[in-house]
Amino acid sequence: MNFVKMHGLGNDFILIDCLNQNLPEPEKFAIRYCDRRFGIGADQLLLLYPSKIADFKMRIFNADGSEVEMCGNGIRCFAKYIWDRKLTDKEILEVETLAGIIKPRKIGELVQVDMGEPEFSPSKIPVDIEGEKAFDLILEISGWHARINCISMGNPHAVIFLDEEPKYFAVTKYGPLIENHPIFPKRTNVEFAYVKNSHEITMRVWERGAGETLACGTGACATAVAAMVKGLTEKKVTVHLLGGDLLIEWAEDGHIYMTGPAEEVFEGTVKVPQIG
Repeated sequence: MNFVKMHGLGNDFILIDCLNQNLPEPEKFAIRYCDRRFGIGADQLLLLYPSKIADFKMRIFNADGSEVEMCGNGIRCFAKYIWDRKLTDKEILEVETLAGIIKPRKIGELVQVDMGEPEFSPSKIPVDIEGEKAFDLILEISGWHARINCISMGNPHAVIFLDEEPKYFAVTKYGPLIENHPIFPKRTNVEFAYVKNSHEITMRVWERGAGETLACGTGACATAVAAMVKGLTEKKVTVHLLGGDLLIEWAEDGHIYMTGPAEEVFEGTVKVPQIG
C-alpha cells in the first residue's frame, strides 16, 4: 500500500490515494498505522476517492479508528497532494466530505479553504441543551467550572477562553473529560484559548479521537468565530497554535476562510497484512 506522510502545522496525516488502490478496513488500518511506535505515526488517516458530486472525496479517520466529518489541516494537505501530482488543473477544488462540499484554493505557497458557515444550533453541533446557541455554558469538570462556547465547523467544538496563555494549562487532564462529557452525544473537540488582542489568539487543542495535537484547522476557525461573536476580536485574526499560525477571516458572505501551509514529509510503501 502506497502512502504519503503530510502535515499542516505539525498536525500530521497518513494520506492514501484510493483512486487506483483499495484500502479495506480503514478503521483498523488507522488504529494500527497511526501508532507512533508500532506504525507510521499520525494524528489522522486521510483517504482520497473519486466523487460523483464533487472533484474528489475525502474520508478522515482518527488515530482511534473513528471516522470524522472534517479536518481543516487535513483538507489543505489533501489539496496539496492533488495539485502536486497534477490530478487536476483547477485552482479551486470541490471536495466531498461528511461535512459537505469544502472548497480549498491555492494562494501562492499556501492553501485557503472556504470552511462554510459556522453552525450555532445545539441540535446540529450537537450538544444536548435547549436554546438557540450554546454559549457560556458552565460545566463542572473535576472540580473546575469550565465556561464553554459550542460551535460546529462541520464537526463539534467546545471553545474555552482562559485568563492567561494556555502554555501551562492542563489540557491533557481536562481535554478528555470534556471530550467525553455526556452533554456531547458525538463527543467534541476542545479548544483552550487566550485572546492576546483584537487580532491575535493563542490556542491549544484536544482533538476528539486523537488527543492533543499541534494544530487543528476547524478548531482555529471555531475559536476565532467564538471570539468574534463575543466581541473579543475583529473579523480577521491570526490564531497561534503549537505548530504555527493560521489566518482566519469571517467574510461578508458569512463564510469562514482559513489560510495556512501544507507540507509533504515523505512517500512510503507499507505491507498491509490481514488486520485483526
